[in-house]
Amino acid sequence: YLAAYGIDLKLTRACALAWEQAEAAGIEREAFTSDWHDVVTDPAVDIVVELIGGEHPATEIFTTAFEHGKHVVSANKALLGRHVETLAKKARACGVQIKCEASCGGGIPIVSTLEHDLVGNKILTIAGILNGTTNYILTKMVQEGAGFEETLREAQRLGYAEADPTADIEGIDACRKACILADLLFGKHTDPNKVFTQGITRITAADVEAAGLVGCNIKLIGQARRMADGKILCMVTPALLRKEHCMAEVNDVFNAVMVHGNGVGDVMFYGRGAGDLPTASAVLSDVIEIVRGGCRNAGIIGWTDEGDAHLADRRDYDIHALVRIKGMDFAAVEKLFKDCEPIWEKDGETAALVYNVNEGELEKILSGLDAAPYIRMFDC
Repeated sequence: YLAAYGIDLKLTRACALAWEQAEAAGIEREAFTSDWHDVVTDPAVDIVVELIGGEHPATEIFTTAFEHGKHVVSANKALLGRHVETLAKKARACGVQIKCEASCGGGIPIVSTLEHDLVGNKILTIAGILNGTTNYILTKMVQEGAGFEETLREAQRLGYAEADPTADIEGIDACRKACILADLLFGKHTDPNKVFTQGITRITAADVEAAGLVGCNIKLIGQARRMADGKILCMVTPALLRKEHCMAEVNDVFNAVMVHGNGVGDVMFYGRGAGDLPTASAVLSDVIEIVRGGCRNAGIIGWTDEGDAHLADRRDYDIHALVRIKGMDFAAVEKLFKDCEPIWEKDGETAALVYNVNEGELEKILSGLDAAPYIRMFDC
């Protein structure tokens, strides 16, 4: 970096629970500490990199670093997704920055792109496959006809899924990332607890079959879009993607993020969404950006928290959806909806694509029937 950018980086302090972790990473003994206070209060440290995850002591690391005039680079999607507005206010008051490229999409440079390269656009939609574990499971279900439970066990065996996979399979991880991206784009905090979130635990072989018959794959999509009424619709759900869609064949543990701007149109970013080296790549890019002075006009410097006023209610809008209803033939299903297309009738169940139906009305109709959870069509 000295030759390329005129930047001479020095690792001044490193903190871990045990010396063996630091030793394995090539850290010199005199730079090691097991107390994070030693890092964030050291006058020789300009930038603190936080990679422990969770809310505590990460929150205290952030705030103490700010108070000592230090920028923070983090991959902590759990903390930033929930409390970024509070941390941003604190950082702004202390005249420092938060940088978080590694928090969304691993090594995919989506945060920097939104902060710099696409600022000439009014961004209308950002959407993507934001969780590698769920994408691996859905890929195996589509390609091999495997069931959800057996594929989850295989993902755990390979190390793609944690022993407790709840945050992945229930969509929580993707929701945190979607909220951070929405915050960066629209300048208002989006609370993950207020975002409609569905995971993939209810996706069955029948859903995969029905999707394939209409030329679609199922992906877990996190999205934030600017609606015609000016509100922001943010949600995480399984979605049908036409196989010709740019994200439909993003498989295994890979991530992809698509952005639609009023000037640039559609652009897509694809790559590894997790792992030590992709994360390190993103972290180092943030460090270099700060040192080069890019932090002066970019990064999380603070935005307004207006509660939920800017959030759209998904039930107010029309969608296309795959529905499966037991105990009804297609003629009966057709009477329920003004515009639908049959997929199959078998084993006492009917599958159909329903077009241009208000989501709130769709929920009411299906609530009184023996119906499987519907799956939206991704239409961007």
